[in-house]
Amino acid sequence: MQKGAKLLAVGVVWLASNLCAEEPLTGWPELFPASITEALPGTGLLETNEDLSLELVLANDRFLDQQILLEAANRSQHWNCDFSSPESYRRSIAPNRARLIKILGLDRDWRDLSIDGFRYDPSGTEIRYHSRGLTPVVSIGIGDDQTIKVFEITWEVFGGIRGRGLVIEPAASKVVAEIVAIPDSSESVYDLAIGGGVNVEYALNLARAGCRVFVPTRVRREIKRHTITEREWLHRASFELGRTLTGYELHKVLSLVEGRRNAYGNSMPIGVIGWGDGGMLALLAAAVADDSEFRIDAGCVSGYFGPREELWQEPSDHQLFGFLSEFGDAEVGSLVIPRRLTIEASAGSDFRYRTKEGSRDLDISRERSSEKGKPGRTTIHSDEAVRMESGRLLGLAGGKFSDSINVVKGGMEAMSAETLTLFLNDLGVSEISPEWFSRNIDTLRVRSENGIESDYIRGQEVEEIEARNQAVLTRSEQDRSEFFSDIKLDSLKGFEKTIEPYREFFRTKVVGDYGFELLDSNPRSRPFQESEKTISYEVVLDVFEGVFAYGVLTLPKDFDVTSGEKRPVVVCQHGLEGTPQQAVGEEKYKAYKAFATRLAERGFITFAPQNGYKYFDLFRLQQAKAQSIGKTLFSIIVPQHQQITDWLAAQPFVDSERIAFYGLSYGGKSAMRIPPLVDNYCLSICSADFNDWVWKNAATDERALRYSYMDTLEYEMFEWNLGGTFNYSEMAALICPRPFMVERGHFDGVGPDERVAYEFAKVRHLYQAKLGIGDRCEIEWFPGPHTINEVGTYRFLHKHLDWPEPDN
Repeated sequence: MQKGAKLLAVGVVWLASNLCAEEPLTGWPELFPASITEALPGTGLLETNEDLSLELVLANDRFLDQQILLEAANRSQHWNCDFSSPESYRRSIAPNRARLIKILGLDRDWRDLSIDGFRYDPSGTEIRYHSRGLTPVVSIGIGDDQTIKVFEITWEVFGGIRGRGLVIEPAASKVVAEIVAIPDSSESVYDLAIGGGVNVEYALNLARAGCRVFVPTRVRREIKRHTITEREWLHRASFELGRTLTGYELHKVLSLVEGRRNAYGNSMPIGVIGWGDGGMLALLAAAVADDSEFRIDAGCVSGYFGPREELWQEPSDHQLFGFLSEFGDAEVGSLVIPRRLTIEASAGSDFRYRTKEGSRDLDISRERSSEKGKPGRTTIHSDEAVRMESGRLLGLAGGKFSDSINVVKGGMEAMSAETLTLFLNDLGVSEISPEWFSRNIDTLRVRSENGIESDYIRGQEVEEIEARNQAVLTRSEQDRSEFFSDIKLDSLKGFEKTIEPYREFFRTKVVGDYGFELLDSNPRSRPFQESEKTISYEVVLDVFEGVFAYGVLTLPKDFDVTSGEKRPVVVCQHGLEGTPQQAVGEEKYKAYKAFATRLAERGFITFAPQNGYKYFDLFRLQQAKAQSIGKTLFSIIVPQHQQITDWLAAQPFVDSERIAFYGLSYGGKSAMRIPPLVDNYCLSICSADFNDWVWKNAATDERALRYSYMDTLEYEMFEWNLGGTFNYSEMAALICPRPFMVERGHFDGVGPDERVAYEFAKVRHLYQAKLGIGDRCEIEWFPGPHTINEVGTYRFLHKHLDWPEPDN
């Protein structure tokens, strides 16, 4: 696909307009600074010299920072702990554990787990895994003719996904405990197991203590797939489908634990330990694994535990939707107790991507970057930060179970002798020899060319998760159908009644709703510009404390707003990186065709709002902020539109029953998400965006990648579990029975015609075949690119807003 088409495929309106958009049918309107100075009647005078588009995005950013802190402060409302006994405590936190499992995406594949494929028997015992033969890849002498052996292993997890790694067999005749030692995603399993890594050979030291140690491989952070890291590549599709890469890697650990429980029952203590984001997985695994099949007796976390309110700054694969509303590291730790948890304050993994030169701060650019992928860095917590978060955990333990928690001050050196000793004690290993923790072991470092960390095997590891996602994508249409099974289609009345709970689900669980009452709008305005036929005003309205709405209101000059006549309004929404001025036509962005002005020339009132998707990383990272507390960019945009339409509806010159939405590109994306939740909108037009949206965001085959966001700079596009809930036909169902239209250029690179047609056919079927209101649902195909067409949509607006078309 040519470069121009590829750029169109990601809906970049500001670029698309300069590439191939057509000239408007009637030429560009001549616009001049307004000749009047008075504010719009009923509003105060807007007096500011600031760039209101930028100020709106900055205000949204400050609001999100405040909300993250507020959510963290209010976490206790989600917890109802009973400390009267260990069993009572476990029961009381079971709902929290279930919600964490759901946030991780574990619940969607939980019952697909299958551990029947364990086949590994190097010692002739009952241990069953698949080994690369019975020859260890490493044999390590530790004195007195004792030898530790290291084997490469694989095991089946579910759905074609395998676990891979090393098992370190101790020299001792009796295994005293089994441990899963989880590497950081920057670490080699060989280095962790047999020396040479950041933390030397702590897994080997545990084996010297008589433990059998399993070291699972991880998808490595530094390796790229296309132009982003393999981890972000897998995260993007997983997130859209209601899974997470963290969840997939946890499944590998949990299936391993389940296999060991099947072998030993509860007679063998099992622990998990990890450093960096290996420590993250160890903490999460210990938190969720507290039943007979998956029980983990003790966990140890090094170089990770600490405050998590800056989750949005971490690598994309750490993002968890809604996590911070209920959980910080302390709350996750509280799911481990009264089992044992050791926390070591040590320097964590220092990963950085797109950070400022010489700094760990993210490079939050307000301009287009040549780099793709989300800016991110791992969080390195100070001893004080670890102490504070550990103190919160001790507080959550209520004093009753505080002896279950060990906190080691640590330092730059991770996995100290003190830490490992406490962890071993937690697993019932009481006789400790200091020589086990020597850091001067001379080991034989062997790398097999076709071993578990070969390029081929690493590629397989990625491809297995990718294949699982594609299988989930294929199944997702059926998942959505089952999700929507409560809809009644026997009558329009039955449909309207039963669709309402789905709107509420969309509002609260998909888009996200702060639940705040809107402020008094306190409208301010000033004349902006005029043409021969129109006059425009800039308008600012208060929404929440610190959040405002901004846009340009355009009136026909032949209309007296004091006459008592009420006219229909068309809200004209710009696309990505756009402004109200572009929709009005002050700046000649060809794709918009100055549609806000052209519709005003036809007698409509128009309002062009500023939506918050502008200034590149500044707004994209707001999506990460919002998602960390179970919200999205539209959690702010929707109330902004509610306030705009409430204010419009209250104007004496507006017919409150005839307020329409018409958006291009990202404005078309808005057309699918805002009108379902703002019932002031009587119809919606989606231009240059309507698509098989879940496919566009999750498919990875060669054809799909021509249209997909999987390998583009738009890392904010991925929305939690749309695969299992709402594709565009389901979003359109939330707009129904109000009129709905799609405007589609055959050469628009946002997707292929057949995908658009397939998704729209489901909408048409609902309106026409099921509900008998096919006259309210249309699509216009035209031989053009990513642009407003000014033909079918204008007829649609005149028809459904009951406003006469002009004679010419």
